[in-house]
Amino acid sequence: MRKYTCLIVDDEPIAREIVQTYCAYLPQLKVFGSCANALEAKIILQENDIDILFLDINMPVLDGIAFLKTLKNQPQVIFTTAYKEYASDAFDLSVCDYLLKPFSLERFIVAIDKAIDRLHERVPINQPLGRKEEDFIFIRTSGKIYKIQFVDLLYAEASGNNTRLVTSEAILLPAMTLTNVEVMLPPADFLRTHRSFIVNKSKITHIEGNRVYIGKIEIPIGSNYREGFLKNLGF
Repeated sequence: MRKYTCLIVDDEPIAREIVQTYCAYLPQLKVFGSCANALEAKIILQENDIDILFLDINMPVLDGIAFLKTLKNQPQVIFTTAYKEYASDAFDLSVCDYLLKPFSLERFIVAIDKAIDRLHERVPINQPLGRKEEDFIFIRTSGKIYKIQFVDLLYAEASGNNTRLVTSEAILLPAMTLTNVEVMLPPADFLRTHRSFIVNKSKITHIEGNRVYIGKIEIPIGSNYREGFLKNLGF
């Protein structure tokens, strides 16, 4: 079994211990080190081959997002943070996943699987790729597990601590935050237009003012998201 080398960076000792404990449950993971700040981590990354980086955002001296921007050859990065408002910035940096504290072992394993899948895709062009990226997700709600094809998902909307997933055939309300749903969707296809909305880019029929239209459905464009949203569309 291949071992994947991990580095944990968090200024909170308890948070580092939790990630280290979770890593110990997975025999394919090997924790190389645990750091209290980004400057310690930078030295380790410069001198060692790290596969997966668990990175906090709110840290002294240099925060996680600023630190990540300094890395030339970044490993697979999984943010571990208590601040959901940085999710959009994080995914602009092509991170693998975004875990909101406190996160469960189940959610941690999902993030690890994503990181390992990405690592397997890093093969020479003349070699076949690993498994094909999936074009669907499974969502649990109302005592059932539903398979949702990305092509059928129109948009997602925050609804308290739940999320409304509106597909071409149904509306589902899983007990998941919008941020947790966002990390399950391919960022190239699903765009955040507002703190409460994510839209399927392929379903947009037109944009008028501060509104996105999917047929007759109106979805707002928040002022903090407008520039990034339009840039993604090529404007």
